[in-house]
Amino acid sequence: MYNVKVFVTLKESVLDPQGAAVKDSLHRLSYQSVEDVRIGKYIELTLKKEDGDMDAQIREICEKLLANTVIEDFTYEIEEVVPQ
Repeated sequence: MYNVKVFVTLKESVLDPQGAAVKDSLHRLSYQSVEDVRIGKYIELTLKKEDGDMDAQIREICEKLLANTVIEDFTYEIEEVVPQ
């Protein structure tokens, strides 16, 4: 089994109104050191071990469903679960 952590964020060139609202709220709460806030998504997947290219399969899942690749970037981490 594998645990996959997927991180989806808006591309740098895309405005993030939700992030701007959080930044403004933080400033109103006296957290003036916060210079920027970007909001994203975090998704966890558990995959069975199968033959084939797992990296390609995860990339395909992200591109087809988890991220809108026009405005979002994604990264992921794969961790093998060792049975105890």
